[in-house]
Amino acid sequence: MSVFIHPTAEVSKQAKIGDGTKVWNLAQVREDCVIGENCILSKNVYIDTKAVLGDRVKVQNNVNVYHGVEVEDDVFLGPSMTFTNDFYPRAFNQDWEITKTYVKKGASIGANATIVCGNTIGEYAMVAAGSVVTKDVPPYTLVAGNPAKKIGKVCKCGRRIEGKNCLHCGFEIPD
Repeated sequence: MSVFIHPTAEVSKQAKIGDGTKVWNLAQVREDCVIGENCILSKNVYIDTKAVLGDRVKVQNNVNVYHGVEVEDDVFLGPSMTFTNDFYPRAFNQDWEITKTYVKKGASIGANATIVCGNTIGEYAMVAAGSVVTKDVPPYTLVAGNPAKKIGKVCKCGRRIEGKNCLHCGFEIPD
């Protein structure tokens, strides 16, 4: 296997990119970022310096992953979703601070969602399209709205569930 880089993508030689990853048209991958194996970076994706993506991460069109964001394995980042990384943004601020954001294994973030920095999206959690996440999302939790609020639980397979057991795949959500 090897890394595929579309001819129109701009990829720094200082980026660390895992085997089997595909970087599609008009993507920009900055220096000192880490991208795992078998990832897909779709059209017009921006991966900032020092951002971290685990293995098998699928990043849809027009997504920005900024410095301070760490994404674990098997995460889905929907079209045009974005992260922030500064609580006090000012164009003239010379001493701004990066505030870390974490997306845990298997989580999914819907199209056009915004993840405000300083939050953690738990394992296999799901953020609905258009949501604005302003606080941590627990594992296996479905959130929606602005600000995002818990509206249910989701299984590892991605389906909404009642109780602890998924009627579709039989998975039991851990305590």
